[in-house]
Amino acid sequence: MKLPRSLKGRALQLLAQREQSRIELRRKLLVHALAEDADARAEAGGDGGADDGNAVTPLVDTAIAPPGALVRVDAVLDWLEANRYLSPERFAESRVNARAPRFGNLRIHHELKQHSVVLSPDAALALKDSELARARAVRERKFSAMPQSAHERAKQGRFLMARGFSPETIRRALRDQPSDCDDPDMRESDSPPTDD
Repeated sequence: MKLPRSLKGRALQLLAQREQSRIELRRKLLVHALAEDADARAEAGGDGGADDGNAVTPLVDTAIAPPGALVRVDAVLDWLEANRYLSPERFAESRVNARAPRFGNLRIHHELKQHSVVLSPDAALALKDSELARARAVRERKFSAMPQSAHERAKQGRFLMARGFSPETIRRALRDQPSDCDDPDMRESDSPPTDD
């Protein structure tokens, strides 16, 4: 018979697979903590069986979870953070590295916000600076040519918008030629002064 893993063991296994945010790791561990509680009740008195309507589901509402399970899970999470196994900075970095080649800043910031993780100012600036190049690369992978009509421009714009790119970045990415200076204050129509 295989012995069940502890909450700490499960957490370390999940963190070995990929970086996790505290919120998602808490949700995953809470399922196992509740299952442990149900098994303990079943062994103690037989009243924690499957027919009592308290079956564990993959999505656990922490508002209705028993306080004992929450305390055990939070203690494991605190230990993981204290020993640097769980790090919001590493999670943000790995999420940005995984999402940046395919998605825009709006989408990436939204995903991080869902995990209650904030991007560092340096990483946010680097992400912002690379957004136009990433939008152009994403557009080029999907569409072979620049839009030739208003319909094509709208189609490509919607595609980029669905990927989380900002409207200004989309406008600039759909221009015919990328200019050497993609500064919004400098337009292609601006020409250097000439000596008359």
